[in-house]
Amino acid sequence: MSDIPLGPAELGFIAVYLLSLIGIGYCGMRARTENSLKDFYLAGSGVGFLVLVLTLYATQYSGNTLFAFTGKTFRIGYAWLMSVHFMMAIIVVYLVFAPRLHRLAKRESFITPADFLEHRFSHRPYTVLASITMVVAIGNYLLAQLTAMGLLLQGMTTFDPRTAFVAGVILLAVIMLVYETLGGFRAVAWTDMIQGGILMVGFAILLFVVLDHFGGLAKSFETLKEARPEKVAAPDALTIRRWFSYIVVVGIGGALYPQAIQRIYAARSQRVLRNGVAMMAFLPLTASLIAVFVGVTAAASPELATLTDADSDRVFGEVCRIVMAESPFHRWLIVVLLAAVLAALMSTADSVLLSVSSMLTKDIYHRQINPAASEEKLTKIGKSLSWVVVTIMAAIAIYLNSLENKPTLVKLMDMKFDMLMQLGPGFILGMHWRGMKANAPFWGLACGLFLVFALYFLVSTNNLTVMEEWLGFRYGPTKITQGTLANWGVHGGVFGLTLNLAVVVAISYLPLGQARSKGVLET
Repeated sequence: MSDIPLGPAELGFIAVYLLSLIGIGYCGMRARTENSLKDFYLAGSGVGFLVLVLTLYATQYSGNTLFAFTGKTFRIGYAWLMSVHFMMAIIVVYLVFAPRLHRLAKRESFITPADFLEHRFSHRPYTVLASITMVVAIGNYLLAQLTAMGLLLQGMTTFDPRTAFVAGVILLAVIMLVYETLGGFRAVAWTDMIQGGILMVGFAILLFVVLDHFGGLAKSFETLKEARPEKVAAPDALTIRRWFSYIVVVGIGGALYPQAIQRIYAARSQRVLRNGVAMMAFLPLTASLIAVFVGVTAAASPELATLTDADSDRVFGEVCRIVMAESPFHRWLIVVLLAAVLAALMSTADSVLLSVSSMLTKDIYHRQINPAASEEKLTKIGKSLSWVVVTIMAAIAIYLNSLENKPTLVKLMDMKFDMLMQLGPGFILGMHWRGMKANAPFWGLACGLFLVFALYFLVSTNNLTVMEEWLGFRYGPTKITQGTLANWGVHGGVFGLTLNLAVVVAISYLPLGQARSKGVLET
């Protein structure tokens, strides 16, 4: 990201904002009524409509929406309008299983997503594998947020880029850890409410400054039509397949975010949940659509003509730099926008971190290692694990940024969706299909994940496989090339889910399946 030089006043404003988050964390700690997992991870009796909507919004729309979506649009053009549709698809999937899951969660006092799976199937290997899958998947998401934090500080300062990246990752991660471990879910939900509001304002500011400086869509369309016609062309068959693939992958995978499931648990009532989900259906128009708009206008701007596709994740920072130079008014608008970016990054990262901590503590440590541990001890372990997880993810983010072939933010996001959607049979079919055998989702998940990882690490449309790009050197046979799965325009997660479902159905109808030990579904 290019330099976005900020003076003492602007940096002071952002510093006060960051310190206020720690104050909210302290208030969340004071508001706790008991030292229990339910109180720490779900805020006890639950949250109301406004808090639920804004925490879902702040969690779902992260720094990736600004950095990655603008970068992706810069690379491929109008085709990334698909992002609006797949963000709406998440809400459709919520409606399929969220209301029934909420009723069951309130009745059975679920805390983690795996609590439902254990209750529904009573199959320990499946519970463990599902928990590990969720931790790894959203750990990758946390990695993407930390990476974006580093990119943001690169743009806000005139420091050496690598130094700024490291400082951004460490500084923002520490602030997030402090208020998260102080106040738990209350602190996260309260900060998300503030950050979600700031994020909405930030998107509105972004739309205004881009319109004011770069012009509207009509001007951008005509420019791209002449200079880069492929970015405004009607989608071909490959693009359409990618479009529908994204809708399936993100719709299912995004709805199965562990942090989103925990927010379903935390809704105070069925009415709060229904109204919150209904409101979320309209919010992609305030986030994804604006990010696409910015990416398109940036691609058409002669001021950004030298920016390559390899550096496209810098587009948002470049736009901010250009606009800031126009006037003091624009400068302060961008400062508020940068605060919104911080809100997007930290509100998503803190939610992910809380979910990872809860699953490692309850699903792995408590359920598998030390069932006799007290609630107080488990809460302390959960807080400690938050620091361990962030330290590891920060180190990985710093390492990946040092590579010549850096993975893009979109690439980091894609993998988590491919993994999370393999949990669909357990959560969605398991909620409605009484005939599903207890061991069926385990073998389905195992087969689906195997295919996902095989395709992700061995198949690539680039000169190197994904594994080779991450390691920085070629290690094995040449990539799978033209005419193979890599060029079908379909995510590996779709192939994985297809195999997953086939295995689940086959086992459930064959005598090999294990019957459920108890009836747990609602009538």
